[in-house]
Amino acid sequence: MIIVDNEKMAHGKAGIHSSRSNTFKGIAEESVIPVVAACDVPEPEVTTKATRRRFSAQYKVNILKQAEVCSEPGSLGALLRREGLYSSYLDKWKRQRKCGTLAALAPKKRGRKEVVRNPLFEENEKLRKENGILVKRLKQAEIIIDVQKKISMILNIPEIQGEGNNG
Repeated sequence: MIIVDNEKMAHGKAGIHSSRSNTFKGIAEESVIPVVAACDVPEPEVTTKATRRRFSAQYKVNILKQAEVCSEPGSLGALLRREGLYSSYLDKWKRQRKCGTLAALAPKKRGRKEVVRNPLFEENEKLRKENGILVKRLKQAEIIIDVQKKISMILNIPEIQGEGNNG
């Protein structure tokens, strides 16, 4: 049985007593044991911020090729441990490769999808604006013609037979 001398440890002198032979076995009479404060040691299990791992299409293809070569028992597990991957990644990547092309293995862009606009849509908008402008000009011209007719009626000016009136 080993007994630690707490009083000597408090004063910086470490020693161990053995119950078999009541002799004191000193490690070092003058040695000082450094005391580490709890705030100096970083906590190893807490990460500052988790980041999502992203794998390129080329990396996925290379890992799938290496996984296919693994024939010995345990070699696939060793590959996964070495690369830090889960077996579910391999299953997912194999399914993607089976369903389609290399593009299926490429990481997908996150966020809103881009709206693909029809080229005719822009031309249609341009023509609508132009039509609106022409409608306004037509209304102005009709108002001007109506005012001219009223003025000619007030002044008793005979209407001129022209291209606009065929009657």
